[in-house]
Amino acid sequence: MTGFHHIPVLFEETIDALLPRDGGRYIDCTFGGGGHSTAILERSAPRGRLLAIDRDPLAIDLGAARLAPFGGRAILRKGAFSALRETAIEEGFTEVDGILADIGTSSPQLDRAERGFSFQQEGPLDMRMDTTSGETALELLERLSTEELADILYAYGDERRSRPIARSIKESLDKGELETTLDLRRAIVRVLGPKRGRIDPATRSFQAIRIAVNDELGELRKLLDDAPSLLRVGGRIAIISFHSHEDRLVKWAFREDPRLRVLTKKPIVPSEEEVARNPRARPSKLRVAERVEVSE
Repeated sequence: MTGFHHIPVLFEETIDALLPRDGGRYIDCTFGGGGHSTAILERSAPRGRLLAIDRDPLAIDLGAARLAPFGGRAILRKGAFSALRETAIEEGFTEVDGILADIGTSSPQLDRAERGFSFQQEGPLDMRMDTTSGETALELLERLSTEELADILYAYGDERRSRPIARSIKESLDKGELETTLDLRRAIVRVLGPKRGRIDPATRSFQAIRIAVNDELGELRKLLDDAPSLLRVGGRIAIISFHSHEDRLVKWAFREDPRLRVLTKKPIVPSEEEVARNPRARPSKLRVAERVEVSE
């Protein structure tokens, strides 16, 4: 697999919410495969401009070709949510018309065994979105105590049997039996038993560890703090989340920020047709807000 092919979820709903227009300026905080970015540039032609950002080096390496047809209208930068404000100021993208963030993992990250996100293929215990920095999943598991790991599994994965799973994982580490994604799945299945129904027993624990490795909730909080200040009055922010904790953070940040007017009282969710085409879209939720004038 040489490309970075990713099917954006809630695609039309998200682009429609941002209302791209000729001459507008936009920030896509999660470039991924470039689907959203390309649509924004096409609908804001001929003068609209876009700053595309991603923390995954693979997305950046392959993204230049995707954006090449748009010339100087598109800028691609590597960066995390926590650096959004600094990156936007450096590139002159303040008072923008729209900001988009599609939270979570992309299809190429999940499908590439060497990234270590999937329990369906054997790969190293990595799980880093930015493969150039930070702890791998294995390093995190080695560093955490059993109690700390159990807390992460419960808080980020809603895993009710977090404590026995944490003990099983640490026992595998102590025995030298935890090196790959399938080793980790085996440690989890020893506690939960084999797959029953649609959801694999390792799903919640893998999700929790991935969130911890990438500090995904901390990064999202920083994005929610900084993004509204980059919007012009009337500009919109659209965030797609895949996890209940993420959706709650977005919901309350939008509601409590006096600079924003919530446009989605309830989140927009994928249609049955979209889920049938792309099952990974099932848990996605889109929330949208608009920057308003704040009186002194």
